[in-house]
Amino acid sequence: MTTEQIEKFLEKNAIDETPVKVSFKTRKPVVGIFITRGDYSDLKAKNFWRIVGEANLENYSKSKDINLARIFSGSEMTKLSVL
Repeated sequence: MTTEQIEKFLEKNAIDETPVKVSFKTRKPVVGIFITRGDYSDLKAKNFWRIVGEANLENYSKSKDINLARIFSGSEMTKLSVL
């Protein structure tokens, strides 16, 4: 997916604290939330996205530590859907 496609999806849907299922070309889907703080603009410019996976959601909601997130390439994403 392109940066514009992902950004349009994020603008259309409530992105903070809303779980999203992210499907990929070569790996299993990931459920998590997109992080729009910190280095969001820099990563977005390169089509990279910081996502906290569902295993770390509880810890992230308490601490807001962006180090609990992983960075994914937007070019590997095939589909985004709100849960």
